[in-house]
Amino acid sequence: MSAPAPSPLAIVEAEPLPRQDEVLTDAALAFVAELHRRFTPRRDELLARRAERRAEIARTSTLDFLPETAQLREDDSWKVAPAPAALNDRRVEITGPTDRKMTINALNSGAKVWLADFEDASAPTWENVVLGQLNLIDAYERKIDFTDARTGKSYALKPADQLATVVMRPRGWHLEERHLRFDGRPVPGALVDFGLYFFHNAQRLIDLGKGPYFYLPKTESHLEARLWNDIFVFAQDYVGIPQGTVRATVLIETITAAYEMEEILYELRDHASGLNAGRWDYLFSIVKNFRDGGPKFVLPDRNAVTMTAPFMRAYTELLVRTCHKRGAHAIGGMAAFIPSRKDPEVNKVAFEKVKADKDREANDGFDGSWVAHPDLVPIAMASFDAVLGDRPHQKDRLREDVSVAPGDLIAIDSLDAKPTYEGLRNAVQVGIRYIEAWLRGLGAVAIFNLMEDAATAEISRSQIWQWINAGVVFENGEQATPDLARKVAAEELAAIRAEIGEDAFAAGRWQQAHDLLLKVSLDDDYADFLTLPAYEQLVG
Repeated sequence: MSAPAPSPLAIVEAEPLPRQDEVLTDAALAFVAELHRRFTPRRDELLARRAERRAEIARTSTLDFLPETAQLREDDSWKVAPAPAALNDRRVEITGPTDRKMTINALNSGAKVWLADFEDASAPTWENVVLGQLNLIDAYERKIDFTDARTGKSYALKPADQLATVVMRPRGWHLEERHLRFDGRPVPGALVDFGLYFFHNAQRLIDLGKGPYFYLPKTESHLEARLWNDIFVFAQDYVGIPQGTVRATVLIETITAAYEMEEILYELRDHASGLNAGRWDYLFSIVKNFRDGGPKFVLPDRNAVTMTAPFMRAYTELLVRTCHKRGAHAIGGMAAFIPSRKDPEVNKVAFEKVKADKDREANDGFDGSWVAHPDLVPIAMASFDAVLGDRPHQKDRLREDVSVAPGDLIAIDSLDAKPTYEGLRNAVQVGIRYIEAWLRGLGAVAIFNLMEDAATAEISRSQIWQWINAGVVFENGEQATPDLARKVAAEELAAIRAEIGEDAFAAGRWQQAHDLLLKVSLDDDYADFLTLPAYEQLVG
């Protein structure tokens, strides 16, 4: 067999990394180049379609189920493909980035599934993109270990039958990978992440009794799901594995996708394994799409929007009903709490909230749920064990009692809670702290005992923007204005400087984070995604 031709992709402005040649092989890059040639033009068209749909929402301030696909929704005969054995029981899933320590801890966590994240929990530095792929290859080859330089503690994998099944999440369609170019143009990050992972690991995973499984983020329509399905069909043929080996779980974390759940499952039906309810990005999407819809679309503080809010109940109950009607898994939202090593009382209160949240999901018919920390795995497991027992899921609960009208999903004004001054301060605090860490290459960040990712910063800056543009008056009589946001941000920056000291402050990216948060919160031209201007400032 002759050696593969050199890849037409150029690696640009990237410092060489240890062992990168094991990931960036000519054959793997040729596959990514072929994905780019075939599918990036359609991706570009779909991004343009997003903008058109957003403009339509700005004109109408409403959404509805699609009339042109009504027949598909009314047809009870079709189902998604049966779940493979490795994805049949998903009662607890842990999420996190693919650094070496997290890879081992997540696989060992006791969760059924690990969402190995190249998206919101990972800042896309070249090192994170490439070495994250290498860590997964090493894990499948059982060549991975880690010793913490600070504590001296060593980490190694448990036996294979005790490891979580990996479901990998590539970047969303809107992000580029600037370090890989084809004819001078960057390749979409989604195709880089998917392509490298699939090319190197599809057969490895089949040999392990599993398969190439994916979470698809920030999907906005069934046409975007169709694009992914066509990519899967091509990719399976390219490497010579059976059609239907790939399985995809779609995050319903945009308001437009919530109106197309059945259509999304239909487009992916030979490759679909479920839908997931992603809370913060969903709220961010509501603000983004209805930001000029007037007072009835103004969200209160993010922590006041619980999953028991009527419009959130409509969303999650419709998701469970849709999944079970079509034979797919319904996966619940994130428990983001990070246990404190110093404050057992904080832990006690938080664990009770996590238990109540997971009990509710299990009793609503969800087949599993997410946690951000290994200590939460037993709590979530107990909630689902109590409902499932020995059964792997509860797809037989069809939830035919659920009936959701189009307006129910956007009934934001059904909430009594209002924006508060403290909510503004918290949005600024969390926004600055998260963006600073992201600019240093960290995508999953513990802030105030919660594991935050990019969706957190998106909802934070979106709420600041919305409250200012809606002229919200807080309970203390102050009106949300650009000047008030600047004042609060200056106070928070000074508080951070006092908290961490001059040396740590100077070594960080604090001023840059402060400035970027204010830019995306105050600009008249609302940025579609915070990570787009942030990526321009990301080093590495």
